Amino acid sequence: MTLSSEHASLAGKVALITGAASGIGRAAAILFAREGAAVAIADTNPAGAALAEEIARSGAHAFFEHADVTQAADCHGVVERTLREFGGIQVLFNNAGIMRRASVVELSEEDWDRVMSVNVKSIFLMSRQVIPTMAKAGGGSIINTASGWGITGGPRAAVYCASKGAVVLLTKAMAIDHGPQNIRVNCICPGDTDTGMLRNEAQQLGEREDLFLAQSARRPLGRIGQPEEIAQAALYLASDASSFVTGTALVVDGGGLAGS
Repeated sequence: MTLSSEHASLAGKVALITGAASGIGRAAAILFAREGAAVAIADTNPAGAALAEEIARSGAHAFFEHADVTQAADCHGVVERTLREFGGIQVLFNNAGIMRRASVVELSEEDWDRVMSVNVKSIFLMSRQVIPTMAKAGGGSIINTASGWGITGGPRAAVYCASKGAVVLLTKAMAIDHGPQNIRVNCICPGDTDTGMLRNEAQQLGEREDLFLAQSARRPLGRIGQPEEIAQAALYLASDASSFVTGTALVVDGGGLAGS
């Protein structure tokens, strides 16, 4: 079942998605465009250019901007280009993220800073740029990618858990601050999803990929998620179907946290 209805439509809306060249972000860009949105794709991965072309060939509007969302100047640049080309921003999907699997004693200071910067600081920088525009236009929806490990801890993932826990509470604080401006702020907490980042975890841990993925599938639904399934949750939060939803952490994990 997909969330394709009049209320879930993004027709006439503009969505800016970070980390959109691959994985969940890519799936969301394709889905949002299919539901009528003009899509700004922000990423350091040059594959975003081919994605923008793919979306454009389908008849929708999209562009790719090479942007490091840990840098304020890059965040300003992609927001300004989106406003210039599409005239507004109704949806901001802060999806950029990275993973480092290590305990605090194994982790370098550089990796700590990098994960916190990509996973948390980028949300601050992008939101700071977009919120005034949304407020002036009468509102909008901000979606942040957190994680199930932003709600419960996990092994050898200290900085990742810390960063995603910060995303959950940053989301709630922003929802309180900007609800009076009709800006809804929510986050998604995916479980293990079939992306390059998940497969890279196996490499970081020195584990066989097939065994790692099999272990990741140990949840009530008996499988890992697909990027398109997480994108459906983002569509719900981006659309008018969730018009009374703000400050929530939506868990999409096949039941992985059900027994926690």
